Amino acid sequence: MSDLTKIDFAVIFSAKNANPNGDPLNGNRPRQNYDGFGEVSDVCLKRKLRNRLQAMGESIFVQSDENRNDDYRSLNERFEAAIKDKKKDTNLNVAEITKLACEKWFDVRAFGQVFAFKDKKDKKKKEKQESDEENEHDTEGNSGSVSIGIRGPVTIQSAFSVEHITTESLQITKSVNLETNKEQPEKKGSDTMGMKHRVNNAIYVAYGAINTQLAKKTGFSEEDSKKIKEALRTLFVNDASSARPEGSMEVLKVIWWKHNSEAGQYSSAKVHQSLKVKANGEYDPLRDKLEGLNPEEIPGV
Repeated sequence: MSDLTKIDFAVIFSAKNANPNGDPLNGNRPRQNYDGFGEVSDVCLKRKLRNRLQAMGESIFVQSDENRNDDYRSLNERFEAAIKDKKKDTNLNVAEITKLACEKWFDVRAFGQVFAFKDKKDKKKKEKQESDEENEHDTEGNSGSVSIGIRGPVTIQSAFSVEHITTESLQITKSVNLETNKEQPEKKGSDTMGMKHRVNNAIYVAYGAINTQLAKKTGFSEEDSKKIKEALRTLFVNDASSARPEGSMEVLKVIWWKHNSEAGQYSSAKVHQSLKVKANGEYDPLRDKLEGLNPEEIPGV
């Protein structure tokens, strides 16, 4: 823990004939801001990071349903199973639950997590209670309900394209109906028609940082930061889909600024602004651009 100093990072990646992050409110077209720049949301990037960390053998709390490696179909079930044995011995307070969650799950101590689960027994008990005093939540941890917010040290911004993007849309047809038309079984149904959207060629950049003050609170270590670096470098490994065919998404470079102190020599804003990425993915030399802060430049896989 004592070796961890402030870290800033950037990820430069390309998208070729792919939909980096579809917008469900816009027909699943590639996300685009009002200025015409492509966007990949921070939530999407953290989902990919969690998947990579999980593949690297780390214990992950927020697992996607198609990628889960346990029998729990909800966060509540996974959380209850983790604290079940502990609750048999003693009533856990907020600090103890926070410590347990951070030690057990990598993504909790890295990104933070909100635990807001209502215990079924508490719900039934509350319905029977009549006075406001009896309805008060037990802050000492004697209730089965949980409402805890954990702030994580690792933050990542949405990625934006270097230049405006143009979305190309393709009309597609399925070779078979989803359901048989009993009156006209040979007739093509409306469900056989569809659309696919893609970005032909674009360079995206995402920025992030690791805060040492919050790292101390969650137990995030120097070793953990190295795992984040590796996950960023391999961000699109095993991430292929019909919208993002294998090879269409590529991490070009991870820029890793490691400061010499916990507070950092420069603000994250100043560090991030020192990186000027060009339309072809190249950037101006970074060495000695910020005095005393020389970044590590790591190629993607």
